[in-house]
Amino acid sequence: MSTQVLFITPPFTQLNTPYPSTAYLKGFLNTLGVSSKQADLGIEVMLAILSKTGLTPIFEQAEKVDFLSDNALRILRIRAQYLQTIGPVVDFLQDKNPTLAYRIAEGDFLPEAGRFEQVEDMDWAFGALGIRDKARYLATLYLEDLGDLITEAIDPHFGFTRYAERLGLSARSFDELHEALQQPNSLVDELLLQILEEKIQRYQPKSVAFSVPFPGNLYAALKCGQYLKANHPKIKIWMGGGYPNTELRSLKEPRVFDYVDYILLDDGEAPVLLLLEHLAGKRLHTELKRTFLRVDGQVTYMNNLAIKDLPQRELGTPDYSDLPLSSYLSVIEVANPMHRLWSDGRWNKLTLAHGCYWGKCTFCDVSLDYIGRYEPITAALLCDRIEEIMAQTGTNGFHFVDEAAPPALMRELAYEILRRGLVVVWWTNIRFESSFSADLCRLLRASGCIAVSGGLEVASDRLLDLIKKGVTVPQVAQVTQHFTQAGILVHAYLMYGYPTQTVQETVDSLEMVRQLFEQGIIQSGFWHRFAMTVHSPVGLNPSAFGVKRLDNQLGTFANNEVDFEDPIGVDHGAFSEGLRKSLFNYMQGVGLDLPLKNWFDFKIPSTSIPYNYIAQQLEELSTKPFKDHHRVCWLGSAPKIEELEEGLCELLFSGKKEDFVLELPLKFGRWVFWLLEKASYRQPTVTVKEIRDSYEEELGDFEELLDSEVWELLAENGLLLV
Repeated sequence: MSTQVLFITPPFTQLNTPYPSTAYLKGFLNTLGVSSKQADLGIEVMLAILSKTGLTPIFEQAEKVDFLSDNALRILRIRAQYLQTIGPVVDFLQDKNPTLAYRIAEGDFLPEAGRFEQVEDMDWAFGALGIRDKARYLATLYLEDLGDLITEAIDPHFGFTRYAERLGLSARSFDELHEALQQPNSLVDELLLQILEEKIQRYQPKSVAFSVPFPGNLYAALKCGQYLKANHPKIKIWMGGGYPNTELRSLKEPRVFDYVDYILLDDGEAPVLLLLEHLAGKRLHTELKRTFLRVDGQVTYMNNLAIKDLPQRELGTPDYSDLPLSSYLSVIEVANPMHRLWSDGRWNKLTLAHGCYWGKCTFCDVSLDYIGRYEPITAALLCDRIEEIMAQTGTNGFHFVDEAAPPALMRELAYEILRRGLVVVWWTNIRFESSFSADLCRLLRASGCIAVSGGLEVASDRLLDLIKKGVTVPQVAQVTQHFTQAGILVHAYLMYGYPTQTVQETVDSLEMVRQLFEQGIIQSGFWHRFAMTVHSPVGLNPSAFGVKRLDNQLGTFANNEVDFEDPIGVDHGAFSEGLRKSLFNYMQGVGLDLPLKNWFDFKIPSTSIPYNYIAQQLEELSTKPFKDHHRVCWLGSAPKIEELEEGLCELLFSGKKEDFVLELPLKFGRWVFWLLEKASYRQPTVTVKEIRDSYEEELGDFEELLDSEVWELLAENGLLLV
């Protein structure tokens, strides 16, 4: 029986979890009753390579290469050990062979090449009890050694989480990519096309849709399209995803359509719906929405404005069926507990809200629909989808992939998770804004939030203002402290090379980051160099930011990143290695006491930031946690109340770890019992103003209550003002 659509994620994205776009679109087609299937060719090709059958021809071909590095030659010399161990190692990384951890961690099981040179004392990272984590880290290095051999000897485009990425990066001309596609197939290509053919035979699709989120997926998608055009010419081929959305908005290159028939932009649901109707003969091509196609040899863009995008509530629940969920590999590339979340564990992907509620950052593509159109959904609907996905996949880990999750919606989601009694583990991306009070962070933690990532960008208040980030460094420090104290890990995205950024500001920014790590209020970070994009405010109006675009001519293929001239004249590239090296060490708790100049091989100015600046800011900032409209929430269970003699009563609290008792005057005890019942997380509707009015009417000064030992004890055990 034929399938209407086969959704495909081409190699390579992540080893540990499927990229969610095909699951989103399959879930949407389910609401329409349209048959669809999906496949992640990335994980399937990777598993075909990482097997005795897959590695054998790779080793044989590598033997024939005239010149290889010493590292590659060593791998070839111990090929027998790789062939013996590859199957058990893959099983271990799939959690199918957990006891192998003991042998791997002992250090004499895996063959070792160049990647193991970075391994020194790992006790600081994994401790005596972290045997499985240590083993996964070593197994990851083992895979990376094999990846180095494949890249050097077999296919220069290969990468575990990207394939031919260089060919897709800012490729204004299609020439290089087109030429690469005409070359003989590599072993990796052959495996890819073999698995593609198996999917075609199995599902008999009428059309195939490729999701291309990153530059590293583009070559493989077009290689698949090339194969389908030659071998299955009746199948219609379309492509969408993050790469077309950002890079191909001004597409003029007709040769692209030798490989695909349609390219869809932005949210796929409405364009997909119209395209399916067109393919069924129910619409003309002129009625398509946000779709490129080739008409009479020319690239044509159709955008049917009469058809609106569908509300988020009508898009259905992502459907992960067809995907080999038990086959993904949990790897540990970096021992840092926050940094590893991207590659460790299988995360179900969901979105709290479409777009970004802030939408002002000047480096960001805020002019594009995927960021500019903000549309949240309700916490109840989110939890419905969470429960459906948990039932479908058997896993309870969720990564909310928002541009920036709205604090108010995160609060409501936490309430809903707690009300339903769900056991969920989740993390997301945020803005470090003051809404994240200490109590809100505790509420999020109680609902299962384990980590957040957010853009600190440039740790300079002048540049943060220029970026329109809407935060200050002291504010970021306070918010990250709130998350950390609640037990939530924090990752900071960091930027250097922003227009008009001086050397002094770069050095001072690094010092701010050092102090944030020193205070223990961020656990992970990543520096990326600023890139000017054509869709960002700074790219649309560079003169307003004191810089000049060097080339205003658009290419015929990909157009996103543009070159610019900064009159400040700083060589930002010189800072790359020092920033990377210092941050890598800070994430391990190493080098925090070293002078900043030690990280660079050239002279830098001394920082102008006081050595204890962040510590002072944390002490001086106001910590008022609530306002009258905030709700009161009690995370614990209802206490037992027992009246005693002499006008006293006893409240017995039974927590997860221990019991505690409050002996209070009877009237006050009854009021506390009423408060905790009213504020229960199952239905927290009482506001600060209500309890203030109630207390002052019955018992006295509310401010005195807030300063009392009773309130402090209740707060420690789960009484929140959010």
